[in-house]
Amino acid sequence: MVSTAAVMPGEIPKYGTLIAPQLNAPIHQHIFNVRMDMTVDGPNNSVYEVDIVPEEDDANPYGNAFYAQSTLLPTEQAAKRLIDPMKGRYWKIVNPEKTNAMGYPTAYKLIPGENTLPLARSGASVIKRATYMTQHLWVTPYSPDEKFPAGDYPNQHPGGVGLPQWTEADRPIENTDLVVWHTFAHSHSPRAEDWPVMPVATIGFSLKPLNFFDENPANDVPPSPKNHGSKSACCS
Repeated sequence: MVSTAAVMPGEIPKYGTLIAPQLNAPIHQHIFNVRMDMTVDGPNNSVYEVDIVPEEDDANPYGNAFYAQSTLLPTEQAAKRLIDPMKGRYWKIVNPEKTNAMGYPTAYKLIPGENTLPLARSGASVIKRATYMTQHLWVTPYSPDEKFPAGDYPNQHPGGVGLPQWTEADRPIENTDLVVWHTFAHSHSPRAEDWPVMPVATIGFSLKPLNFFDENPANDVPPSPKNHGSKSACCS
């Protein structure tokens, strides 16, 4: 159920939606971060950012050639990244020491879904305590003590701990045991249909194999039986 607050008679709320007489449902955000301890085909992995970009004019006379441009993210600071749907951006977690049958390094790709940035100002308490919200991607070398993006006790400190503190060291993350952190957010502007019971809303991302297999792994799934059912007799 949406959170609500009372308003004066006749008032039209600026920061929310009037969903019943004198009842305001404030605009808000739902922001999540997932911690993925990656081990793609072994413990040593690297992360690349991939954009789909057009080929330069001299090699693209018809203007319709484009390719996937991969950029290595070698350190923690380099791996603080934002989504870019206009470039079809995704990130791939690669094992540079293993290849599939075609010679591509085995990998998994992180494909962002619906997303946005936090709308609170940089000086807001929530941003200081949960600075992980300001980047959609973070990558750190594995550490058993680094489990929570906002630190262990975000409500008991003024801010700056967790991912922003850990990544200040700018540790190398190439070909090593690493952790990928993905932030995704939904900006919810309530509507009349959200009251009094809000319908289900979904948000997430995809993690898919990328040249991890030699072919579609479903190719060797046993065929379905020819007879899906058997005849039966029934008496009344």
